[in-house]
This record gives sequence, structure tokens and C-alpha cells, in this order.
Amino acid sequence: MFDLISWFDHRDAPLIISGPCSVESEEQLMETAKALAAMPEVNVLRGGIWKPRTRPQSFEGMGETGLAGLKMAKEETGLPTATEIATPQHVELALKYDVDVLWVGARTVVNPFSVQLLADVLKGTDVPLFVKNPISPDVQLWLGAVERFRKAGVRHVAAIHRGFQYYRETAFRNLPMWEISIAFARLANVPVITDVSHICGNRELLLPTAQKAIDLACDGLMIECHHCPSQALTDARQQITPRQLCQLLEALVVRTKETPSAISGLMTLRGELDDIDDELLQLLTRRMNVSTQIGQYKKKHNMTVVQMDRWKKSLADHLAMAEKLGLDPDMVTAVFESIHQASIRKQTDVLNEADD
Repeated sequence: MFDLISWFDHRDAPLIISGPCSVESEEQLMETAKALAAMPEVNVLRGGIWKPRTRPQSFEGMGETGLAGLKMAKEETGLPTATEIATPQHVELALKYDVDVLWVGARTVVNPFSVQLLADVLKGTDVPLFVKNPISPDVQLWLGAVERFRKAGVRHVAAIHRGFQYYRETAFRNLPMWEISIAFARLANVPVITDVSHICGNRELLLPTAQKAIDLACDGLMIECHHCPSQALTDARQQITPRQLCQLLEALVVRTKETPSAISGLMTLRGELDDIDDELLQLLTRRMNVSTQIGQYKKKHNMTVVQMDRWKKSLADHLAMAEKLGLDPDMVTAVFESIHQASIRKQTDVLNEADD
């Protein structure tokens, strides 16, 4: 059986968790599990037992009967098993049926009271636990959930990036917002795998999204797999067949992480980046000094801080230059909007300073 604890310690290859969104029947689970067990890349069999559906009329999982099926699949295939838990009762039942990996879903993570209840019941257990990001892009809420489990003594804690809800319709079911998961990983210092199925919401985007996750050095993937997706009772559009999963995993390019020999070749280039960053900081300091002088001038002449026409023209000029230089316009806009806001704050402070 795959040694998940060793993976936590070394992470020398991406962790692949796959299986049906929901356990629907013994036949469905066993057929899918046996196909997954034949793939050396797949490490853990997932199966939803309790489904927190948006509408109560929807299929909400098989409950304890599904856990018995999950245990049978584990005994038959040798794959460790994983499922989502949302209540203390879920935890007790999952451990009763020897589930190897638990995860806390996005809808549960948004509620610190629910998270604390789970942390209390998991005290003294050694089961690996994965924490999905909350539905909204809130790094502190996600981080707080991880901290609650750590404080409870859960030793093997990891995270799952499953994307974030957005108020507009997009190509994704949940926007990846990669910068949020990167910021979280930096703060939490835990392994982070990517649930590409819930990010995409459809099969067509799975491969490019999985590749992007791997390229960003995520520690693994969760991909939903069903022996007959068209008949799935939940999330049919985002599940793929075992054959399609095999093709996806074969198409993935897994790049090596940093090694001493690889790092040595990067030292010169990274040193150059550091020098450029130092120059940027010096330029920003000069710019803020000039911004302070402008604030003093505006105060003296009783002028407003924001000159909208000037800002619009300035940004348009920057974007025109960015196009000529081949720079990403979104990046340039974000940079100059941030600088502009900092200048506004600085000039506002100057205007509000008491005169000597």
C-alpha cells in the first residue's frame, strides 16, 4: 500500500488522488477502483460519502453503506482511501471503516465553529488530513482552519486548492486564482494539492489546468474519475473515465524540483533578479519622494489629491509603452494601480498634516 506518511516527509513525486465524486453503488465503486489500481501514478482512492448539496432534493451520498463499499474497495485493490468529513459523526464513522485520508470541504472550512468541532474530535488521531480552501478567496480563513487542526495535534496536515467562486460566469466552475494558493502555501508551510475537477467543472479544461498546477510546483492533484461519467449522480460534467485519466496522466509533464546541481545553474540569473529588484526599490523610493512633494504643492494651492484625467492619460501612456515592450497589460495595470493608490495615501497624509 502507498506510504502516505512517507510522502508527507519527502514529496518526491506528485500525489494523485482519484475516484468518483460520490460513491453510488458497489458496482460503480469497484469497477472504477480496479481500473485506478492498475495505474501506477494513482496513489489514493477517493469517494464522496456525504455530499453537501446546494439543493436538498439532490443525491446526498450513501452514508455508512458507502463507507463499507470504500473499505471493500481498499481490501480488493490495496489503494488507500479518502473521503470528505463535515461533522464529528462523519469522523467517527470514517475511522470505524479504516478510511486512510480525510479532507474538510470548502463549505465546512468557511465556518470556524465547524472546523473546531472537527479538530476536537480528531485529537489523538494520526490520520492524514487535507483542508480545502474556503469558497471565498480568504487566505486567513484557510490558514486559520489549518492552524486549528495543528493546535489539536493533527500531525499530518495538507491543503487542497479547489478554486474560488466568482460572481460572474467564467470558463471555470471555480476560478483558480493561483496567486491565492501560492500565498497560502508560503504562509502555511504545508503540502498543497490541486483539485482540478472542482476548479474546471468540465472535462475539457482538466489537462491544461493540471499542467498549470504542476508547473506551479503544487504537490499533487485530485481528479474525479467515474467508470461511466454520463450516469454519475453528482458532478457528471467534470468526471472522466479511467481511460481518460490514464491519458491525462501520461500527457502531464512533471518537472523536477530544485536540486543542488540545478540551483547552482540558477544562481547567476537569480543574482541578476535580486539586483533588478534592488533598483526597483530605489526607483519606488524616488517616486514616493516626488509624490510627497506633489502633495505639498497641492496642499499649498488647495488642490484635490486625485486628478482623474491625469491618471487616465498616464495609465493609457503606460499601457501603450507596455504593448511596444511586449509586457502583459494586466500586470502593468495592476502595478501602476498599486503605485497610484500608494501615492494617493501619501498625498492624503500630507494634506491632513497639521501646519507648523
